[in-house]
Amino acid sequence: MKATQRLHELGQSLWLDNITRVMLTDGTLRRYIAEFSVTGLTSNPTIFDHAIKNGSSYDSAIRQKTAQGKSGEGLFFDLALEDLTQAADLFRPVHDRTGGVDGWVSLEVSPLLANDTASTIAAGAQLHARADRANLFIKIPGTPEGIPAIEASILAGVPINVTLLFSAEQYLAAAEAYMRGIERRLAAGLNPRVDSVASLFVSRWDVAVQSVVPQELRNRLGIAVAKRAYKAYRGLLASPRWRRLAAAGARTQRLLWASTGTKDPAASDTLYIETLAAPDTINTIPDRTLLAFAEHGQLRDVMPVDGGDAEDTLAAFRRKGVDDAALATQLQREGTVSFDKSWQDLLDCIASKSATLEQGASTRAGQR
Repeated sequence: MKATQRLHELGQSLWLDNITRVMLTDGTLRRYIAEFSVTGLTSNPTIFDHAIKNGSSYDSAIRQKTAQGKSGEGLFFDLALEDLTQAADLFRPVHDRTGGVDGWVSLEVSPLLANDTASTIAAGAQLHARADRANLFIKIPGTPEGIPAIEASILAGVPINVTLLFSAEQYLAAAEAYMRGIERRLAAGLNPRVDSVASLFVSRWDVAVQSVVPQELRNRLGIAVAKRAYKAYRGLLASPRWRRLAAAGARTQRLLWASTGTKDPAASDTLYIETLAAPDTINTIPDRTLLAFAEHGQLRDVMPVDGGDAEDTLAAFRRKGVDDAALATQLQREGTVSFDKSWQDLLDCIASKSATLEQGASTRAGQR
């Protein structure tokens, strides 16, 4: 049995952290679903930027939409929705078979709205309506400005993937927003079942401290933070407040491990898959990590519900001068800036590609 299938049977979903038009048309995504137990995927601006910049599969669509007068964000969301609705349809059998627990795809609102709560709410609702797919999440960052947008979106019935979470405290803030949204739906006589996941970024912790900690602590901080968050997650699910919501029909906001590709070339290429195995969670992984884990990954220990050695490990980092609370805030702030840059890079890529294709079309027309 493949390691990916063993994770699936443990109760952890494997979602692909990638999407391209090529993998939709050449059967790659279908193969991942059939062979590697992949049951969902996520997208972000960097993924689309690379796919558009490094290939020609989007050229025809960009040329056509440019001729129609579309540009910038409008053109991008047209492309993204075309891809993600196709992917959502591929995962729809999984979604139906699991009663909506699994089989999701995700689309991010413009990162430029990260500090604009009202616009984030409006954009998320509009994108979800345009997609017209029951198994499409809208990604909203779990920043202080994003928290009220998450609550309002859940109240409005929009499924949300909370992104850019870096600590147990940030996760719990997102979970609180989710529960408040559900509670407000119940108070209004609405169906409490609105799905959500909360995405905790892992490997960026280890990248941030790699140069300031000794060898024995390298690649251990992200895992310790994840263990602490998993303990908080399990504690929340056992709380009277959540049990009341679950009894009323609410669905668990599953914890999702994000940024789980190994960044340190000296570390195992399956490090964050093997150490983050936990029931009722999701791990989103890039293609190369998926293929590596399917080939030689090992499923060993399951993450302890009590956090295991997380606090001892975090204390060891603090003795080396690493303030995990301050670093969590810094990483979320840097993540917001990075998302903004990726978004601008994507829009620049689309503008450049549009201009090149338009120029080529004009040249060919002049040669006739």
